[in-house]
Amino acid sequence: MKIIKEAVAGTLESSDLLVKVAPGLPDRLDIHIRSEVMRQFGAHIRAVIDDTLGKLGVTEGDVTVEDKGALDCAIRARLQTAVLRSVGDVKIEWEKLQ
Repeated sequence: MKIIKEAVAGTLESSDLLVKVAPGLPDRLDIHIRSEVMRQFGAHIRAVIDDTLGKLGVTEGDVTVEDKGALDCAIRARLQTAVLRSVGDVKIEWEKLQ
């Protein structure tokens, strides 16, 4: 999927996260993570983000995640929502998003 416009999902409430996606430089995927639990779970948060973007087929764009201690399921859901809002009208392969 190609990110064609800016989109946001989530909140900055405790145990949630705010995800912002926007078009970026061609052939470049920039991921920025700010988290209250970065020292403890930063690598795991990054792995969940990478896995989710990979399943969605996102290979370029600018992704910013502001985490407030969200669980994996919330990270996936917010990221999927932001990306799907940003791509416009596209056929979604729901089985890949599990």
